[in-house]
Amino acid sequence: MTIIYHNPRCSKSRQTLAILEENGITPDIVLYLDNPLDQKTIKSILNKLKIGPRELMRKNEDAYKANQLNNPDLSDDELINAMVEHPKIIERPIVVNGKKAVLGRPPENVLSII
Repeated sequence: MTIIYHNPRCSKSRQTLAILEENGITPDIVLYLDNPLDQKTIKSILNKLKIGPRELMRKNEDAYKANQLNNPDLSDDELINAMVEHPKIIERPIVVNGKKAVLGRPPENVLSII
């Protein structure tokens, strides 16, 4: 099963979805801004991406700056909680295919897991 954590207003997210569809994949689409992810889901995604929480955060977002998420003393759990509370700071799109995941930046990254 393939899942895309998608923001239809994002061009990279739309391009990644198009690549999936062009390759015959109809993913489950999760509109994560409308249905925020929980801690368990974010931790699972981070595991599959093999990255830490900071690498999944959009550092130019207002919520990132306003909540001082650049503070190096924040724990991984605190950063994940911030993503739960402010889903807009999560980098997008994320595509999960089984036990693998990639960020669609650039969109062609998705080809490595399909």
